[in-house]
Amino acid sequence: MCCDGVMATNVLGTDLQTCSTDPMTGFYRNGCCDTGGQDQGVHTVCAVMTAEFLEFSAAAGNDLSTSRPEFGFVGLNPGDRWCLCASRWTDALEADCAPSVVLAATHARTLEWADLADLKRHAVDETL
Repeated sequence: MCCDGVMATNVLGTDLQTCSTDPMTGFYRNGCCDTGGQDQGVHTVCAVMTAEFLEFSAAAGNDLSTSRPEFGFVGLNPGDRWCLCASRWTDALEADCAPSVVLAATHARTLEWADLADLKRHAVDETL
């Protein structure tokens, strides 16, 4: 259960699942891509990092590969799951380098930025 005891919904209309606890992800650092009023970046897409996406993100001004211990951030590697900003995922989609998505762990609010069909085309899970 995500959202610290409050059930959130994923893009499939079911209960939001955990994205990653190693590394610990989510705007609230609870392992889930849940969101709220404080999350201005809307970190709702559970994505599986690729080298191509990490390079794209760094070029766009958000280096996710470099460790930043002062923020409790270990730096990401290809294969890590991470809650991305919905707008960053759609930017990567337009640039043809969108990372794969874990649909069951991607918050329903993502659908304000991305089409479900695009998310399904990039899905890594079996819940299509």
